[in-house]
Amino acid sequence: QVQLVESGGGVVQPGGSLRLSCAASGSFFTLETTTWYRQAPGKQRELVAGLTSDGSANVADSVTGRFTISRDNGKNTVYLQMNSLKFEDTAVYYCNAQVRVSELGSLRGYWGQGTQVTVSS
Repeated sequence: QVQLVESGGGVVQPGGSLRLSCAASGSFFTLETTTWYRQAPGKQRELVAGLTSDGSANVADSVTGRFTISRDNGKNTVYLQMNSLKFEDTAVYYCNAQVRVSELGSLRGYWGQGTQVTVSS
């Protein structure tokens, strides 16, 4: 199995920054698409940013220019750098990774446990 461990959440003031990490461990061949989601109280889960294995990155319109997704392939870790944080960024952030367990195997998605981000004055 693959385990995703998230870290980096916390409480920050508006305009502050946080860096979330999602480290993948276990038995797998390659780490493919990695994606960050968030879910605020009373709202549906929404996609925040995604990064494919070929390096293509996309971020939601609500966070473009403020959030950056990146990956350290040597550490099998994906990051979400969050700058200029706003009240509406408050949510539980989850990472999702599509992994290939063998060279010709199928892709399967795994979820991290979530990390709380709170933006408060």
